[in-house]
Amino acid sequence: LQLELKLIADVGLVGFPNAGKSTLISVISAAKPKIADYPFTTLEPNLGVVDMGDFRTFVVADIPGLIEGASDGAGLGHRFLRHVERTKLILHLVDVSSLSGRDPISDYEVINRELTKYDANLGSRPQIVVATKIDSLDEPERLEKLRKRAKKDKKQFFAVSSVANDGVKELVNAVSDALRAMAEEAEDLAASGSGI
Repeated sequence: LQLELKLIADVGLVGFPNAGKSTLISVISAAKPKIADYPFTTLEPNLGVVDMGDFRTFVVADIPGLIEGASDGAGLGHRFLRHVERTKLILHLVDVSSLSGRDPISDYEVINRELTKYDANLGSRPQIVVATKIDSLDEPERLEKLRKRAKKDKKQFFAVSSVANDGVKELVNAVSDALRAMAEEAEDLAASGSGI
């Protein structure tokens, strides 16, 4: 008999290593993850509780960075993809600065492909696309291309700088609203099913 613990969180932060996941969770919650400028700084998922006031909270899981081939076990692979399964909403963080040396559209596509390969349900899970590190944005077209791609895929889009706390409040409010709408929809479904 093998038991496997899967973290339960309302929101999962996914993206490439150094996409800004740990910095964001440290800004929006009391979580204090290790933050450094090298890949795979986060080796264990971190949980943070976001307090919206009026006794409203939601739990965010900072999932360690994923890379191409994660669904086949590359990098930290399955160890962390399994935690994403237990989340209701995915925040897909994409570094739009040129500091990473990567292409934001390619990063976006790779992570979504890995989520779908690991579990088809993850590929269709509600997702908000978050362009990060806009304080270091030196090529505005990188941001605009990602914005257009998210719009094409019919996904909400936000651009933030966790370091400068720019756009973070709007993102957190949108996440709270999305979770509330999902809860109401689930209640409606349960109510309609109970009358049968």
